[in-house]
Formats: sequence, structure tokens, C-alpha cells
Amino acid sequence: MRQKKAEKKITVFLAITLTVSCLFYYLIIRSGTLMAAGGLYVLLLMWTPGVAGIITQLIFEHSLKGMGWKPGKFKYLALAYVVPLLYCLVVYGFTWISGLGTFPSAEFLKDLAASYPGLSGTQGLLIFTAIMSTLGVITSLLSALGEEIGWRGLLVPEMAEIMPYTRVSLISGVIWALWHMPLIFFADYRLPGVPTWYGATMFLIMVVGISFVFAWLRLKSGSLWTAAILHASHNLFVQAVFTPMTGQNAVTPYIIDEFGCGLAIAIVIAAFLFWRKRHDLPENNHVDASSF
Repeated sequence: MRQKKAEKKITVFLAITLTVSCLFYYLIIRSGTLMAAGGLYVLLLMWTPGVAGIITQLIFEHSLKGMGWKPGKFKYLALAYVVPLLYCLVVYGFTWISGLGTFPSAEFLKDLAASYPGLSGTQGLLIFTAIMSTLGVITSLLSALGEEIGWRGLLVPEMAEIMPYTRVSLISGVIWALWHMPLIFFADYRLPGVPTWYGATMFLIMVVGISFVFAWLRLKSGSLWTAAILHASHNLFVQAVFTPMTGQNAVTPYIIDEFGCGLAIAIVIAAFLFWRKRHDLPENNHVDASSF
């Protein structure tokens, strides 16, 4: 009975998410850029899975309980924050040391000088990093939470009712990656300098890989906040900190960001490490549906 109900919830959730997403795909693709309407369309698109998850939960449960609203143990929240920082340090550090990219980029330093007049480049860099690592994560969380209420608040726990962790991670990752593809192929969600097919392939590998981390943290902690923090931390450090800091040559775009092979490889390794810990998850991956 529980498995059939989970299947129905998954079907309804995905149907609502896809239907509503199509509206924002259209608006973004028509404009050709993610910055259309000042980025409002993208923000609303990111909240589409969350709204779909809430609607689905209310339809079937008549309550929002069971979606993982409690924060859970601090150690899992901290791990969610740290994991993206670690793989960014490895990938971008290698890029800088090897000469595949430079640190810091001249354009980035110029922007820092304008933002923090009177300070040296090092001082401006330290202030920027401190602000982004704290307040920046909170801002990033506002959009990341919209996705995670749906993907990990509802989808992953329901999938865990009917399949093992490995399949949950793979299938939820593929769904999540495909949801982004219209923006990659028909708008400008990609890093200039690489072919679209290459960027989409690396993005697919990266997203499926990191879904193992997302699913493990969600099922282990019982909290969707681990997923929201992981998502916010990843978006912040990749898109707003490390990529802008990196000076690029012809090769650099093939290595860095969400569309390069560096993060794809590093995150596949992270996925393997979490996959090895799959036996630490609750029996049958079950998340207590009565938990708030």
C-alpha cells in the first residue's frame, strides 16, 4: 500500500513540476537569457519543484509533515556546507597551480577595487570571501530551498520507499539534470568557451554524481535542510566565488565550473565515497514519515 502511494505521489509531483516549469522555460528561452526580468523567471523556476512538492504533499497527506522540516543534527548540516568548498578547493586549486587558469583574474581584481576602494587586493579578497561564505550562503539558500523542498523534501524520500539508495541517487539525479537541460541547450545556462554538448555532458555527470551526496545526507539526517545547504553552498562557491576568481585561457572553461570536467571528476569521487557509506543509512532507506 505504501509503495503504491509513493508511486502516485512521485507521478503527481513530477507532472506538476514539469507542467509549471514549461511556463518559465518559455519565458526564459524566449528572452534567451537567465537574467530576463532581473532573474525573476529563474527564481520562480527554482521554486517550482518546491511548490509542486508542497501541493503533492497536501493532496496525499493533507499536511506538510514528513518532508524533513526539522534541521536535524548539526554535523550533517556542517558537512553539507563543507563538501562543495572542499571539491572547489581541489579543482580550482589544481587549475591555478597547473596554469590551466590563473588566480586571481584581472577582471575580478578590478571589480574588487571598485567595491572596496582604498583597500589592497588581498584585503578586498579577504572581505569578499568572508561575506560570501556567510551572508552569501544565506542569500543562495533562498533560491536553493525552492528546489530542495521538492527534490529532496518529497521526491527522494518517496523514491526511497520503493527502491534502494543507489537507484534513488541515480534516477533522482538524472531527473534533476534533465530538468536543467532546456536552459543549457536553448538559453545561456553554460560557461562560454565550451561546446554546448560538452558542457551538457559534464553537467549531467556532475549532477548525477552529487545526487548521491544529496540523497545520503537527506536519508541519513532526515532533514531537507542538509540538501538546501548543500545546494546553496555549491551554487555560491562555484558560481559566485571560485569561477569569477579564476582567470581563463582557451583551456580553462573545459576544466572549471559546472560545465567542465574538473568538477565532474571530483564529484564522481565524492559520490563514490558516500556510496560506500550507504550501509550507514536507516534500514531500507526509510525516512520516518511522521517526522516534521
